[in-house]
Amino acid sequence: MFVGTGREHDRRYEPPDMILDAVGGTVIPGFVDPHTHLPFAGYREGEFDRRLAGESYSQIAGSGGGIVATVAATRRATSSELLQLTLHRLDRQLLCGTTTTEAKSGYGLNLETEIKQLQVLREAGQRHPVEIVPTAMPAHEVPEEWRHDPDGYVDVVVREIYPAIAAGCLAEQVDVFCERGVFTPDQTRRLLADAKHLGWRIHLHADELCDLGGASLAAETGAAAASHLLHASHEGIAAMAQAGVIAIALPGVSFFLRDRFAPVRDLVKAGVPVAVATDCNPGSSHTESMPAVIALACLGAGLSSEEALVAATLNAAAALGRADRLGSIEVGKQADLVVLDAPSPKHLVYHFGVNLVRHVVKAGEIVVRDGALQPH
Repeated sequence: MFVGTGREHDRRYEPPDMILDAVGGTVIPGFVDPHTHLPFAGYREGEFDRRLAGESYSQIAGSGGGIVATVAATRRATSSELLQLTLHRLDRQLLCGTTTTEAKSGYGLNLETEIKQLQVLREAGQRHPVEIVPTAMPAHEVPEEWRHDPDGYVDVVVREIYPAIAAGCLAEQVDVFCERGVFTPDQTRRLLADAKHLGWRIHLHADELCDLGGASLAAETGAAAASHLLHASHEGIAAMAQAGVIAIALPGVSFFLRDRFAPVRDLVKAGVPVAVATDCNPGSSHTESMPAVIALACLGAGLSSEEALVAATLNAAAALGRADRLGSIEVGKQADLVVLDAPSPKHLVYHFGVNLVRHVVKAGEIVVRDGALQPH
């Protein structure tokens, strides 16, 4: 990437074949979404109405809704159906300025469907300009057929599902939902024990519904990042800061579930780098829009507009191990760029509720022009 004046460019290089008009706009790095659950089938809009009527996420899950409902739909979906759904969501991400996204399995909860989800992500990455960082998450929930023996399911994950995923080189990361009623800290330790041996970076769903010590556990296990953190303790936050764990705030979840926001000001004060993500999923944050969660990170969680932009770009890239080439506009980095139809990046928050993305460049190629996807 060259960064500088037009005169300096013309002195050093041949004139470009194509010029992208950014007059009156603002050029920022492409957004990096470090936490999503893209490859899923089925929707849960009925649960949304139940929450509006007063039921909690936990009550809905206890009645057969929640993650297990999406698991059933995803198990039924063919690979072709799942691929088309995933490509459609990637299109929406790209139109909103996302050029790199993490995406998890976790709606299979058995060997066949976990592999199916990750194979779909591999094919989607070959067919779509958005760069995908695949994460194995068979420990997203205890499937219904193992509710009588959660430790038995942990055995299946560690002894059967993880080795098959690793053998196929289908994941770069692993994630576990460490939460009350899902996986205990001890189960989580077992689920993460072989992660480094398998060559996977560790992410963790931590302290979303209660303080279960997830933030401290992320530090203990050498996690690259921990997400949610709504109930993270001061001790857990301090441990994350000391261990260099990146916090991934998910303000869309707080907004969607009408819950508290992650304590981002405490995290920043403690020296924990904060990233933001959509957590795109059908149950608790059904959005592909990074601009939307940037606005919520400011208006709900308390980040400044500058902090939120860094959280959605460079810090998010660091959470995925890609800060060396993504997340900022610098000489030598990949040309992942967004041109906003706005005079400053502050308009991402100030002019909320609309898509200000005019153009998107991924790896030097124009992939969105004047708000329209380009052939790829």
